[in-house]
Amino acid sequence: MSMLEKHYKENVVPELMKEFKYSSIMEVPKLEKIVINMGVGDAVQDSKKLDDAVAELALITGQKPLITKAKKSIAVFKLREGMPIGCKVTLRGKKMYDFMSKLTNSALPRVRDFKGVSKTGFDKQGNYTMGIKEQIIFVEIDYDKVKKIRGMDITFVTTAKSKEDSFSLLKKMGMPFTK
Repeated sequence: MSMLEKHYKENVVPELMKEFKYSSIMEVPKLEKIVINMGVGDAVQDSKKLDDAVAELALITGQKPLITKAKKSIAVFKLREGMPIGCKVTLRGKKMYDFMSKLTNSALPRVRDFKGVSKTGFDKQGNYTMGIKEQIIFVEIDYDKVKKIRGMDITFVTTAKSKEDSFSLLKKMGMPFTK
């Protein structure tokens, strides 16, 4: 059991039960999975760029990424249906907690002029999505070997029923939201 998972079970669950007056421990929202998506638009011209992105995402998450393909053809971008245009990883269990801990404790503090993550990334179901502009904030990435700075979207999928529940859950788990 990771430190964050232990913190969730011992501290976050009782605090949320008191805050939202849940009658059962099963009502308390929890983190289900984290999905990290990296779009590689320039893979249309050069498929080698996708291999770099896949390797970097595998280094960051410790799991082999799935290659995402285009759903529709878009002539303006010279894109055909079924062409590989990105990669994604879905983390659950121990890897999910380890990644969240790494993100909040070591990666985000390395962002230049970091003031906290936006509070506006919540959807109606209580999931939270945030974007990262550069993959080099993760310690696993060797800055000298990076050919192109790439961003990524990180989605935290929770069992929360509303934005408020989800916000409170992520805040108590150490997500550094803006003041």
